[in-house]
Amino acid sequence: MARNNMLSRRRMVASAGALALASVTALAATKPKLRVIKVVAKKFEFVPGEIHVKLGQPIELRFTAPEVPMGFNLPDFKVRADIMPGKVTKVAFTPDKAGSFTFLCDIFCGKGHEEMSGTLIVS
Repeated sequence: MARNNMLSRRRMVASAGALALASVTALAATKPKLRVIKVVAKKFEFVPGEIHVKLGQPIELRFTAPEVPMGFNLPDFKVRADIMPGKVTKVAFTPDKAGSFTFLCDIFCGKGHEEMSGTLIVS
């Protein structure tokens, strides 16, 4: 009788382990893949000026600035970064709301600075 209980317990533990592994594998398979988007911050525009992303998909914006220091500010997602010439600035986040959101340069970069903005479109 004790031997049957021990075999039953082993089978139960093995089944639970297999179920847990299958659950982790399924979650990993459904997790959205990181999307990398290159953005150039130049006088006086972001290229691209309009960025389309999917709701819930992790993104990483990789900024370069060929001329002068720039800033990136996306207030609706509380995302901000300094962009320095000669360096790549990485900003990673996952959009958690849909819509159209304005981002802008928040470091004075010259006479056209006030118009330097872009749009993040999350669908």
